Amino acid sequence: MRAPTPDSFTSRLRSPAVAARVGLWLGICFGTCFLTGLVSHYAQLPSHPIPFPTSPSWGYRVTQGLHVVTGVASIPLLLVKLWSVLPNLFQALPSLRDPRGLVLTILERGSIAVLVASSVFQLATGVANTAQWYPWTAFSFRTTHYALAWVAIGALLVHVAVKLPVIRDVLTSDIDATTHDRPTATVAGALSRRALVRTTFAAAGVAVLATAGSTVPWLRRVSVLAVRTGEGPGGVPINKSAKAARVEEAATSPDWRLEVVVAGEVARSLSYDDLRALPQHTVDLPIACVEGWSAQGTWSGVRLVDLLTDATDADVRVTSLQQSGPYRSTSLPANFARDPRTLLALDLAGEPLSLDHGYPCRLIAPDRPGVLQTKWVTRLEVSA
Repeated sequence: MRAPTPDSFTSRLRSPAVAARVGLWLGICFGTCFLTGLVSHYAQLPSHPIPFPTSPSWGYRVTQGLHVVTGVASIPLLLVKLWSVLPNLFQALPSLRDPRGLVLTILERGSIAVLVASSVFQLATGVANTAQWYPWTAFSFRTTHYALAWVAIGALLVHVAVKLPVIRDVLTSDIDATTHDRPTATVAGALSRRALVRTTFAAAGVAVLATAGSTVPWLRRVSVLAVRTGEGPGGVPINKSAKAARVEEAATSPDWRLEVVVAGEVARSLSYDDLRALPQHTVDLPIACVEGWSAQGTWSGVRLVDLLTDATDADVRVTSLQQSGPYRSTSLPANFARDPRTLLALDLAGEPLSLDHGYPCRLIAPDRPGVLQTKWVTRLEVSA
């Protein structure tokens, strides 16, 4: 069986005119996904050279929601883009007599190979992450996802630079223009080029509507693929249960204490009743997770600034009862510790925290990734 050649593909739909129009929106989605991913990565760093802002309180909710939504929208765009340029995969290389053409072709194909591989990896693992499914064990999702984001965006920029003359020409011409078509691309498809592009955009829109309910509450009735849509005590979903964290016995023990450590010494040791006896405050804050879901909650508890008194000019190490996991202990930057909206929450929606939501107490702070909103808190340690 002979390998196909560019002449084997005769559909007029496989054209630069279609590829450029779909690719334009794919690039916009990739760019938005990349930038919002940088925000998420920076927010999760243990320290920030430039303080991560506490306002607006919904900032992380919006950026991470955009991150997941644009990633999902990229899937149908990428599939149609790859389908439209498939004939180029079988194009013969220019001869050595045309060194400029040879170099440009190698650059183009190299960037495409890297771009396709990294894009497929990013989208596949990203979708798995939204469902909290991690079949891989050989690498860290967050570290690898971040590193390959730079690879993908770099390959995309190289690809655009190489193809810019063609992209500019076809985008400023009618979609049915044939200037850059392959000579054998003469067979009409089941759709017109314009209909194919519109159908692709519609598919991306449907994908967004099917998943955006994780972030946008009024879309939840139509977001059939949203993995978190507000179910849970107090209208806030639960990612990790107390049973999964193995804290059921420790969290419900009458011996539980919250230790506040300053300068290496225990400054305060508080029981649950002690926390209840302190002045209580209520805030409306969203909790937004890296999987893209978010929910608004009404939280009540003790202001962290009141617990730490004069020790709020340094970062605070927040430790959970859970004995393992990458987020068992998290760093709360000083500007978050000082913010009056940052609570050691005891209640959600007017009811005591459920065990799965972090009873006896949990951290809740504005504009902070959900993985850093530590549950089952047992220790607050002010950095020296």
